[in-house]
Amino acid sequence: MSLLSLPSRLAMLAMLLAPLFFGAAMAETSDVETTWRLLDYIAVDYAGAVSHGAVTSPSEYAEQNEFAATVTAKLAALPPKPERQALARQAVRLQRAIADKADAEEVAGIARGLAAALLAAYPVPLAPSKVPDVARGATLFAQNCAACHGEAGDGHGPNADKLDTPPVAFTDAERARQRSVFGLYQVITQGLDGTAMPSFDSLPTDDRWALALYAGQFAFPEPAAVEGERLWKQDAALHGLVPDLKTLVGTTPAALASKIGQDKADALMAYLRRHPDAVMQQQVGSLSLVRSRLTESLAAYRAGDRKHAGELALSAYLDGFEPVEPALGARDRTLMERIEGAMGDYRAAIQSGENADALAKRVQVLDDLFDDAEASLSPDAASSLSTFLGAATILLREGLEALLIVVAMIAFLRKAERIEVMPYVHGGWVGALVAGFITWVVATWVIGISGASRELTEGFGSVFAAVVLLSVGIWMHGKAQADQWQRYIREKMAKALSGGSAWLLFGLAFIVVYREVFETILFYAALWTQGNGGTILAGALSACAVLAVIAWAMLRYSRRLPIGKFFTYSSWLMAVLTVVLAGKGIAALQEAGIVGIAPLRSVPRISLVGLFPTTQTIAAQVLMIAALAIGFALNRRKVA
Repeated sequence: MSLLSLPSRLAMLAMLLAPLFFGAAMAETSDVETTWRLLDYIAVDYAGAVSHGAVTSPSEYAEQNEFAATVTAKLAALPPKPERQALARQAVRLQRAIADKADAEEVAGIARGLAAALLAAYPVPLAPSKVPDVARGATLFAQNCAACHGEAGDGHGPNADKLDTPPVAFTDAERARQRSVFGLYQVITQGLDGTAMPSFDSLPTDDRWALALYAGQFAFPEPAAVEGERLWKQDAALHGLVPDLKTLVGTTPAALASKIGQDKADALMAYLRRHPDAVMQQQVGSLSLVRSRLTESLAAYRAGDRKHAGELALSAYLDGFEPVEPALGARDRTLMERIEGAMGDYRAAIQSGENADALAKRVQVLDDLFDDAEASLSPDAASSLSTFLGAATILLREGLEALLIVVAMIAFLRKAERIEVMPYVHGGWVGALVAGFITWVVATWVIGISGASRELTEGFGSVFAAVVLLSVGIWMHGKAQADQWQRYIREKMAKALSGGSAWLLFGLAFIVVYREVFETILFYAALWTQGNGGTILAGALSACAVLAVIAWAMLRYSRRLPIGKFFTYSSWLMAVLTVVLAGKGIAALQEAGIVGIAPLRSVPRISLVGLFPTTQTIAAQVLMIAALAIGFALNRRKVA
């Protein structure tokens, strides 16, 4: 049995299980969205069924009981998680409150609390990936909704009288204040059981978001929007309350009113729902979200809630800093790495129970770094030369690592005279490029890529590649030590490169290239939003030319090497890349909050070689070095 057989079996098993995993994930997302929609409906409509402890609408009250029971059943069917039991208790509490004909405010509070806890435990996409086209929303409303809801959204369309259940009047301000754009989006997507409201799931995602934003405007008239624009432009503190699209579509006017008053909240929502681009304009180059999250984290820590402080600190990185990290990395990579390290140290300090005043000093240091970052990200700081160099160096840095591995595999197959296996390697890296293009399309037009998704992709991809390269490096080193390597190549290679191993080469080529393509896409997407598209393309093409020259030189030189030396050099290359990827993988998982952080002050941060100043990353690299040392020693012992 070859040394590659076990990893190949694991790779094949992963491929077989992938459809099951993604299918289950899609089903889970659908159930979570349905449950959330039911809870939102209860929170908004219960008041129409019960008043002062008495049922005012028997049919509506029966529906409320039915929806609450459905919520309980759907929560019980969700995949097991530690939080599920608490969610089930809240669901029972909601059922009991409805059965007891509790006040509308109490039921709405329980339903909204349960909905928020549900999304925290089972996250689903909560926001559009780009600014919705509100004008498109108006067109869609006229085509699909006005017949029932009316052109003015007042519920008096020409078909309204024909319906058993009257259509919702979007002009009802009291109701609208309890309804978020996300809630409207959910109803548009899934329809409303027991009513004439159909599902518009066939519409593209962007159209549904546009329609939801447009429907959310009717209760707030144009004069309120004018006042909202004045408030938004004059009071910068309001930007921190609605820092991004996710907050805009997820916040109800009533929730915002609890912070700034109902009149201001109505005006602000009237403006931002008509002009969601205003939120994105203040986001470009802004780190307001990460600042506010860190402030909230420090406040939670001072209040003694260390767990919540840690969650907010992680959100500050993933939701606040990660979206601008690619653009900052292209402008000033050193500053980006300083902020990355400082935010990791801040989370580690929370875990270790550091003094609150010392923690506040860390926040102040980060605030100063954020000032530098915002200055670096400002449009005035960009130039054609910096954009060209950024585009070129990004592709060179990300592409070189994958190139070394793929070229080494191709050279190895040529030396082994196994040209028929070459299509597997080529298929792997070509497939990665195709997958990268699909990722770019999805990230640009369908959904956004969250900070956590990015770090998890990088982290698990790097760790998997490191484990495979470990076995490949030890195997190659063994061939370099064997006296009869020529006979081995001729007689044993057919077994060593079995079908499973060939597929493993495909998988390795795919993973190492896709990991770098994924990272490069995020950097280029960030650069592209800043303009200078021609300069970016010029930088990318220049980097591709340099990488092509490097690949040609490596392949040409490898042909001249005696096969014993080739195996020796290749094994050491694989060994070095194993250690590098192990460090990078664990670092990415730390940034995603999967792995803890224990800082090591005396260790420098050199991300190019995967060296990060934490105990966990160093331990992973030391473990790989030890495994390589043992493997190489055993190879020499066999020869002796």
